[in-house]
Amino acid sequence: MSTSVIIGLALLAIVLAIILWFIVTYNGFVRLRNLVQESWRQIDVELNRRYSLIPNLVETVRGYTQHEQSTLQAVIQARNIATQPATTLAQRSANEGALTDAISRLFALAENYPTLRADTSFLNLQQELTNTEDRIAAGRRFYNANVRDLNTKRESFPSNIVANMFHFGQAEYFQVDQAQVSATPQINFGGIGGVGQQMAHGQGANGWGANEQGVGSRPGNGQSGVQWQAQPVQPEYGSPGAEGYRVPPSHPGGYDQQTLGHYGQPASGQYNPNQYGQPGSYGEQPNPGQYGVDR
Repeated sequence: MSTSVIIGLALLAIVLAIILWFIVTYNGFVRLRNLVQESWRQIDVELNRRYSLIPNLVETVRGYTQHEQSTLQAVIQARNIATQPATTLAQRSANEGALTDAISRLFALAENYPTLRADTSFLNLQQELTNTEDRIAAGRRFYNANVRDLNTKRESFPSNIVANMFHFGQAEYFQVDQAQVSATPQINFGGIGGVGQQMAHGQGANGWGANEQGVGSRPGNGQSGVQWQAQPVQPEYGSPGAEGYRVPPSHPGGYDQQTLGHYGQPASGQYNPNQYGQPGSYGEQPNPGQYGVDR
């Protein structure tokens, strides 16, 4: 086989490899583009379902809240704007975010009407909207993941050559209002208003007055009650080697051998209060005038 034939076959193999790579890359762009479109259709189905639930929700709430027409009108107006065709996906996202805010205010308003919260129709609609919002969130994550893959491949080399040749455009993300997502939920444990603050003001979580350690003094119906005064905590047995030291009961003699000379040795193992005086509290320094004469 001549050299020219070998070179020709090598060039043909290179050309075929390039053509094969173009075909594979092009098909990859088509697959990603279809995934993006399909995932968006799933979101659009859930958005339309939310549009259909809102009128029934508004009419149910209207029967209980005659004086809250501004909130109801805001929901209806946001829904009408969201159903209109948007020029860009960013505008569509902004309209959907405004509708979500309006629905959230409507649910917050319903908390002031116990009879409305007990209505079966309202509860069913609220649950349906909540489930729809969850499916929208899941669909948004799936859609944005496909958009990320498509945009990454479009911007990478050498696949960007195929993208520019066949006009595969960059897809848009379906963004949400980050202030809504990152807002810290307010938690209220039975309306006690913060245990730590109540403890700091001498009030326990159960309505008892509290001292510095947070221990209640006595019931006070949520008031501070009789406050304990802060007292220095004395050691139970004092310091070894100091006057007034008392060993723990586990010591067989019951006395500290280092300090017996301060008070004398009790006769026949019995303590005579007339001779040695009355001991003070454990751990306190004794007053020599109260214990008689030291030996």
